[in-house]
Amino acid sequence: MAKTLEDKQYLIRFNCDQKSHLEVKDHQICATQCPDKDCTIFCPAEVYKWEGDRMFVGFEGCHECGSCRIGCPHENIKWEYPKGGHGIVFRLA
Repeated sequence: MAKTLEDKQYLIRFNCDQKSHLEVKDHQICATQCPDKDCTIFCPAEVYKWEGDRMFVGFEGCHECGSCRIGCPHENIKWEYPKGGHGIVFRLA
């Protein structure tokens, strides 16, 4: 039986840091210049959520794929690797 993307995402484990490695540089750009909120569509982990007039970033579930580094049409997302030992863990323990 083929696994769905959701099934595979369930197997991913994370070692989360307290500080986010993702940052929306200017929330006003999201509110006024980005009607489609592209990051809420292209992120496979659904890290970006638009609520009210602000973009919220759930960095704890980031897959570190880097799509947000290249997908934001306004280059409004700052992406860094999580500090050593934190982030996604690709093997089951």
